[in-house]
Amino acid sequence: MKSTFTICAVQQPCNQDRQTNLNFSIEKIHEAATLNADIIVLPELHLDPYFCQNEDHRHFDLAQTIPGPATQIFSALAKKLGVVIVSTLFEKRAAGLYHNTAVVFDKNGELAGKYRKMHIPDDPGFYEKYYFTPGDIGFKPIETSAGRLGVLICWDQWYPEAARLMALAGAEVLIYPTAIGWDPEDSNDEKERQLNAWITIQRAHAVANGIPVVACNRIGYEKAPDSAKGINFWGNSFITGPQGEFLIKADANGSELLVSTIDKTRSEHVRQIWPYLRDRRIDNYGDLSKRYID
Repeated sequence: MKSTFTICAVQQPCNQDRQTNLNFSIEKIHEAATLNADIIVLPELHLDPYFCQNEDHRHFDLAQTIPGPATQIFSALAKKLGVVIVSTLFEKRAAGLYHNTAVVFDKNGELAGKYRKMHIPDDPGFYEKYYFTPGDIGFKPIETSAGRLGVLICWDQWYPEAARLMALAGAEVLIYPTAIGWDPEDSNDEKERQLNAWITIQRAHAVANGIPVVACNRIGYEKAPDSAKGINFWGNSFITGPQGEFLIKADANGSELLVSTIDKTRSEHVRQIWPYLRDRRIDNYGDLSKRYID
């Protein structure tokens, strides 16, 4: 396996119908391939508008099986272009059992692995607990021909435990497909605090684990179904190195391809000079498995 790989985060709008969103993703995958990307990451649930803004049983019709129609398309595309593709789908596992699931296709078109979102939010505008069962696969990196990918999804990005477990299992990069944005009624100061917190926590995962991080968000305003409210997805996708340094960063509004080459030997060097894994006091961390210490 090479010591370097080139990774691309596709920042895109997802506010159109499924076919339009799919066509847009496919177009950007082709563009990324021409830029010699080895790994191409798409935003969370990029095939549809963000349906979790309300609770409506009709939205379950959007779910599909794995394997299914979308996985067939991305499998063929990965093989044709010789790239690794990370896509996030609304998975129908069985009647009444659904997940928010990342699927990873290797360069030969094979399904390298999948990850089911573990942390499921339930907040105004983000009613995901109504739709998604928490993941049961655990925090296991997905082995590909380009590298070992620690794929997590959106709300997972706020939890240092998830990032650490992926790193301890050998992930060479943390990847966060995301759908996050502002309530338009929030003040500008509050919007700035939220965005800065989102960027800071993920850069901290890179620092604490000595590996790069890829955050891939959608953009644009999406009105909630049957409501005057909506979410303005804030973009700002980025890729950092193993010290949390920005390698490339997008703005809040534009559709962009963020392409960066990752050198795995640099991550090894950073871990040698900042040996957090060496100095962890694993003999005293048992209480981390408790909900709260009274």
